[in-house]
Parts: sequence; structure tokens; C-alpha cells
Amino acid sequence: MAKKKSKHEWRANSFPAAIMVGPVSLWMVLLVAIPLIYVGVMSFCSIDQYYNVTFQFTLENYTRLMNADYIKIYVQSLVIAFFTTLLCVLVAYPFSWLIARTKSKKKKLLYMLVIIPFWTNSLIRIYGWRTFLGTNGWLNTALQTMHFTDGPVDFLFKQGTTVLGMVYCLFPFMVLPLYTAIEKLDGNLLEASADLGAKRIATFFEVVLPLTSSGIFSGCIMVFIPCLGFFFVSDILGGGNADVIGNLIERQFQSGNNWPLGSALSIILILITLLLVKIYQKMGGDMESLGG
Repeated sequence: MAKKKSKHEWRANSFPAAIMVGPVSLWMVLLVAIPLIYVGVMSFCSIDQYYNVTFQFTLENYTRLMNADYIKIYVQSLVIAFFTTLLCVLVAYPFSWLIARTKSKKKKLLYMLVIIPFWTNSLIRIYGWRTFLGTNGWLNTALQTMHFTDGPVDFLFKQGTTVLGMVYCLFPFMVLPLYTAIEKLDGNLLEASADLGAKRIATFFEVVLPLTSSGIFSGCIMVFIPCLGFFFVSDILGGGNADVIGNLIERQFQSGNNWPLGSALSIILILITLLLVKIYQKMGGDMESLGG
């Protein structure tokens, strides 16, 4: 029988692990666990006539979430997130394939094109799109100069413009997991499929797509979930005509001064996130792939 470790030996072995894990655990407790608990408690609180938070237990905040105006925004959020995710997949897949299958030095350049946007704040970049698409922006100036239009076209403050902004911000989050999945694809399988007489389209749907489905799904989660909370994109490009759930939360904490209701909306958004991640795990997804 193996000799049982002494108390001194157990402490000696566990101390280095505690040194490594301790700071990370403390960081997670302070910046993740405690704020989540606070938001959860706040979601069951009330406000008085002066909009001060009172710690009186109530379910009113959650019942108010079934308001018809809120439901309209929930549906609108899902529609915007769906089309944003769909466009990201359609655009990012061939781009990721190009990066993964490029063998020359251009591969690093293409990969850098995905990383470079992270060097600039997304809020500044969205304001750039607003300037570009404005009635006096470069796009309208070019269209009028080439006589495609007689006057300025109003591109801003529409749902389609909001989707464009979402795709622009979240496109890299779709490329990175797709690139990882495609790069792991064994080229011998493609050659075997061709040798057996399969056409390229058949090879793509029967071989490539199933083997890269994990990258597609993880990319969809990394795009769909943030899209529900990117309130600044819909504020700047949508002008209040394409609100998402994040806009509701932001207004409750800012102009509405109703922190309990904003907390309840935040909890719902967190539950949606956990549900999607759970579905991903049930489908055999690897949590590491969500990190890109």
C-alpha cells in the first residue's frame, strides 16, 4: 500500500498551487462573483418616489420585463443579433479559409488585418462610420460626385446600419475561432474526397463544414451574445430606431435612474448567455475554442 502523506508533506505540495491560484481566485471573487451577487440582489430591490434604491424584496422588476414595449425590443435585439451573426459567418468563413490555407508571408499580413482593429477603441471606429455614412460624409460626397444620386442619401439611423456597425465590430470574433478550426483541418481528407470523385461543393458540405462546425458555433456565440449588449452601436448608428437589450439596461442605469430594473435586465442577459453556452457544451463544443 502507498504510504499516506503526512500533514507537512500535504502542505508543502499544496502551498505552491495556492500561491499560483490564490491571486486569480481573489481577482475573480472581487471582480466577478461579488458584482454578480450585487446585481442579483439589486434586481429584487425597490425604488421610492425619489428614485432612491430601497432594499425591500419585490418581484415587480421581473414582471415589468413582460411589458409589450420591452418584448418588442427583445425581438428586435434577436433579429439584429441573428443577421449580424449570419453576415459575420458568410464573410468571415472565406476570409478565415484564405488565411488558414495561405502558406506564404502574406498569411501574417492577413492575420494582422484581423488584429489591427483591436488597437483602436471600437467607440471611435463607430463614430468614424457615422461620419463616413452621414449626409455630408465621404460616401454621399462620392455618390453625388459620380452622379449616382441627386442629393444626399440618409444612411444613418436605420436597423440595417446598426447591423453593419455590429458586423464591423464583431467580425474579428468570428474570424479567430474559424481560423483555428480551419487550420486544424487535415488536407489529406480533402485529397481523399477528391480522389473518390467528390466535387468541391460536395467536399465542402460533407467534409469541411462538419469538421469546422465547432469553430462556426463558437464564433456564433462570440458574436451573438455581445451583439445583444453593444448599446453604443445602436445609439450612434441606429439613433434609437434599432435598440437592443443593452440600450434598455443603459437607460435604466443612466436617464431612467432605475437600478433595480436595470439589474433585472442584466440578469436576463446573463441567463441568455449561460443558456447559449450550455447549448454549445451539449453539442460537444470545447470551452477553450471560445477563447479563439
